[in-house]
Amino acid sequence: MKKSEFYPKESPLFAAAVEQLKGKQVAVCGHLRPDGDCIGSIVAVVRVLRTLGIDAIGINRDEVPATLKAFVADTPLMLASDFELNGHVAVTVDCADKKRIGDRLIELFPEVALNVDHHISNKAYAKENLIIATASATAEILAGFYMDLGYEIDAVTAQALYVGIATDTGQFRFPSTTPETFEIARRLCEYGAQPSVAAHELYECETFAKIKLLQHFLNSLSMEFDNRVCVGLIENGVYAETGATIDDSEGLVDYARSIAGVDIGVLIEDRDGALKGSLRAKNPFYRVDQVAKQFNGGGHACAAGLNVENSSIKEFYPQLMEALGKHLETLGQPQ
Repeated sequence: MKKSEFYPKESPLFAAAVEQLKGKQVAVCGHLRPDGDCIGSIVAVVRVLRTLGIDAIGINRDEVPATLKAFVADTPLMLASDFELNGHVAVTVDCADKKRIGDRLIELFPEVALNVDHHISNKAYAKENLIIATASATAEILAGFYMDLGYEIDAVTAQALYVGIATDTGQFRFPSTTPETFEIARRLCEYGAQPSVAAHELYECETFAKIKLLQHFLNSLSMEFDNRVCVGLIENGVYAETGATIDDSEGLVDYARSIAGVDIGVLIEDRDGALKGSLRAKNPFYRVDQVAKQFNGGGHACAAGLNVENSSIKEFYPQLMEALGKHLETLGQPQ
């Protein structure tokens, strides 16, 4: 085995967990509404397990977003609704909470063999839990493991891992980006990752429907707490009006956060009474995951999500603002 360079403590644990998977059928599961880190990590784990002779397939409750389909290539990946259990064992990636894989997969897999993640709020629900909250993305952790262990990384795997890192770091702009992040990304390019191709597929292929959705979002922006918090809304019916899909809301909250003087950007979506909230902070000091936790959510110090059932934006808005206000008052100002 190579000398571990990126994760000297965790890489051997990952190798041991992989050894336990040999001779078994493995279902690699990601979270609902998969993003770049989720899909990139699923693809990367499935492909590497298969190079090691392990029968692995990727499973997700939801479809792969259009902007990410090109990065799946020939990797076997299917919907949970089409999946038939045949003695498979589960591995989860990028899932802070087991419930994030969806009801059907929870029912099929009462136990999870391996959980690899970078969310600070991860509940360590598997037999083996490899959680590195200092990593910028689950894909960064996996790439580090593979490089430490000398596993085969083909061009598709390298591109998938690069996409996971690029998306979860906001194109290397977020505070979670470290020198190690850049070094791993650089090495992935040596394995065949193409940043220009990734950028084109991710950011230069937007539908007109998404642009119309963005217009609605920007028109809804309001400022709270002396302009420290910017909130944008997607009211019920806007998706139908614009022709956009829920995947098109990805990244909208960053417009709210990007305003000068704003510490936290917020997006609240109403989907027929089921609300989804996204919180983004410029500084990990603000620990938005702690606010999200109060509303059936969680995530990272700078990026978190929440879910509220049977409510409306009108009802929920003051509740969220009260929680944010108390949180900001408790924290004070960063040093």
